[in-house]
Amino acid sequence: MYNDKIKEIENELKTVFEGIKTLNDLENLKVLFMGKNGKITLVNSLIKDVPNEEKKEFGMKVNELKNTFNTNYEKIKEELENAEINAKLNKEAIDVTLPGVKLETGSAHPIERIIESLESLLMSMGYDVVEGPEVEKDLYNFELLNLPKGHPARDAQDTFYIKGEEYLLRSQTSPVQVREMLAGKGEEPIRIICPGKTYRRDEDDATHSHEFTQMEGLLVDKDITLGDLKGTFEEIAKMLFGKSRETRFRPSYYPFTEPSVEMDISCFNCNGKGCNICKGTGWITVGGAGMVNPIVLRNCGYDPDRWNGFAFGFGIERLAMLKYGINDIRTFYVNHDIRMLKEFDRREY
Repeated sequence: MYNDKIKEIENELKTVFEGIKTLNDLENLKVLFMGKNGKITLVNSLIKDVPNEEKKEFGMKVNELKNTFNTNYEKIKEELENAEINAKLNKEAIDVTLPGVKLETGSAHPIERIIESLESLLMSMGYDVVEGPEVEKDLYNFELLNLPKGHPARDAQDTFYIKGEEYLLRSQTSPVQVREMLAGKGEEPIRIICPGKTYRRDEDDATHSHEFTQMEGLLVDKDITLGDLKGTFEEIAKMLFGKSRETRFRPSYYPFTEPSVEMDISCFNCNGKGCNICKGTGWITVGGAGMVNPIVLRNCGYDPDRWNGFAFGFGIERLAMLKYGINDIRTFYVNHDIRMLKEFDRREY
């Protein structure tokens, strides 16, 4: 009886591997013969019932069955794995004679271009780049800048308050200047620029946004004049808009500077003759500036009898719109097409 079962499996093993086409079929076959309830496993379990004088011969025949199965199994497995690898290689073959594929590369955003250009120029003039928190205290954003509660200039800021009236989203980057002056404790000269996001309640349209980018500069030292500010502005204007740009100051008012000025450049479109860009005046306003108000110096720990300085500020989106001929500020935020960004590579002065 035992020999009949062994003979039956021997005959089955001669043909059972012929129908195997996949590795999955092969694994199923292994379970059928060598698994916990496999045919060879069950035959092997019969050894306990075989007479003692026949156990040795029976065990040898069962081992031959196992060896036969394993030998064929490994052979078929290797063949199937090789076939699978070759099929995958043929499918993924690379034709090295085909022309190469050009990968699209990114391009700097116009806002980032303006910031990097200003930083590069002003750092070469000895300025440090300083950043500060966008969630700011009213104390730094307004009060120490000569904008106490109830000041009418606060209305123009139209601020996003987020915790009563103590904390807010900064409406300007000037609080960074305040923090630096306080850190200087009235004894250290300061020469910084502070780029960053600012926020004001404003309708989003072609020329306004509730979120925009500023860069402000501050220089505090001794014997600083309005002429120093004018020279600094001229370098900035010529770097951004071309060496032929002329500059001028016009009187203005800001609570944190005294005197205060509007910074204008000669129109790069009409060269001062008058056009729709400059509204017929020949000049374009690009920022505000002035000598630091003595009240602000004193609020921040600097003795205005010993120290003075100037501050200036630009809206980065406005500079980018002028430089690159963009008439809608929303272009900077809603269109991130690489093709659009590459256009600015060709618009440098």
